[in-house]
Amino acid sequence: MLATGLFILMAIIFIAMSMGIQKAPQNWMYYVRAFSEAAMVGALADWFAVTALFHYPLGLRIPHTNLIENSKQKIGDNLGSFVVDNFLTPENLRPYISKLEISRFVSDWLEKEKNKNLLSEEFIKYAHKIIVALDDQFIIGVIEKKGIEFLDRIDVNEMLGKGLEYAMNKDMHNQLMTFIAGKLKTYIAENENIVKDKVKEESSVLIPGFVDNMIAKKITNGLSKYFGDIEANPQHQIRADIAAQLKTIATDIKTKPEWKQDIDKLKHEFLDSNQTTQLAKDIWSSVKNGILTALEADHSGLKNYIRKSIDDIADTFKHDEAFNQKINAWVRKNAYKIVLKNRGSLGALISQTVGNWEGKDLSEKLELEVGKDLQFIRINGTLVGGIVGLLIYTLTQILL
Repeated sequence: MLATGLFILMAIIFIAMSMGIQKAPQNWMYYVRAFSEAAMVGALADWFAVTALFHYPLGLRIPHTNLIENSKQKIGDNLGSFVVDNFLTPENLRPYISKLEISRFVSDWLEKEKNKNLLSEEFIKYAHKIIVALDDQFIIGVIEKKGIEFLDRIDVNEMLGKGLEYAMNKDMHNQLMTFIAGKLKTYIAENENIVKDKVKEESSVLIPGFVDNMIAKKITNGLSKYFGDIEANPQHQIRADIAAQLKTIATDIKTKPEWKQDIDKLKHEFLDSNQTTQLAKDIWSSVKNGILTALEADHSGLKNYIRKSIDDIADTFKHDEAFNQKINAWVRKNAYKIVLKNRGSLGALISQTVGNWEGKDLSEKLELEVGKDLQFIRINGTLVGGIVGLLIYTLTQILL
């Protein structure tokens, strides 16, 4: 409005001076008319120049006008190249990247209790979403496939043989024999009537009942004492005999072909059955339900572990200077490499983004950003044009 109003004012002055010269000419009127005439020319010239940047002046498709809309792709290309060549250079990037202190930022952020709670809640929430969103059939298939590959690859005979040897080295067989001997001793002592009944069934009718009872009593006491001795005596001979037999079995399992054939047969029968699928389903169902239950419970072990891990991370960032230096060095190095490696991509992104804009929208965006300054170009053009016109007229009068 100011720029246009100034042009209208110059037009009014020009008309008034022209009419005044016709009716009662005075010398000063010629100078004022020269100023206003040149000011109108300057105003119109700069209006045309400003308008030609963003529009067709008066809607006329004059060549080399509406420059922004018609040259948007060139502008995008030049802008992308300008950013890459003047901002994303090693010399410009290095001072800023060398000052990156990502560890300090993380440490300050984790120092606040509300941020720790937020991080814990967000981790739990997204972990829950991920577990729920997982394709159960895919996971079951993976478990089954990897389980079959594992079982098919391992030497079951070697594993069983070594497992048995490991159990014996840990004296597990003696512990088991002690347990069994104690249970048998107790069972026999508590079930003497069963022995009596069995003796009577096998005894002759000619043998008196008290003899059968005496025999049953002897058998019961003898067996009970025998298993009691095994239970109480770690060096009992039967323990040594069983241990020797177990060692022989462990060696046979690992070395004898018949054991390998039998176990391989059992393994392949298991792998060829549908039991692997069901086992994989059971494993995944148990794992999934366990994780979801732990994530949903208020004070589960998993939640406590997550929170403790966050506290440990925060403590590490706060007190471990060597760790912080490594983190900062790693971030700086990789940020520097990534930016330099993708300079061209960033320039292409700018170029493509500007090129994909609607030409009219781009023109309007730029016009809105610099519109006020453009109007001052018109104002300056009006005033400068008037002054130049006045100087030309004055020089003409002096020289001629």
